[in-house]
Amino acid sequence: MSEHQVSTGLSKVQVVADIAAALGIPPEDLAEDTDLIDAGLDSIRLMSLVEKWRSAGAADVDFPVLASEPVVGHWVEVLVNEPNTEVGKAMS
Repeated sequence: MSEHQVSTGLSKVQVVADIAAALGIPPEDLAEDTDLIDAGLDSIRLMSLVEKWRSAGAADVDFPVLASEPVVGHWVEVLVNEPNTEVGKAMS
């Protein structure tokens, strides 16, 4: 586990679906390299996602770690504890 990975029960599908819902877009519109700031994610939505994931059992989700690299692939790697090679396939 890398320095920024947290122990969660979240799946790639759940993380991508939650991000997409926060942005108001379909999950299949997100790619591994999607910059979430460019996609319209603001700090309020990020805080809402962090709280949602904490409520789902990801107590160690860290706002600064996610905010420092707001890219889908990075978030999946941090939250799911495994390298994300294909976000699109997570939705299949």
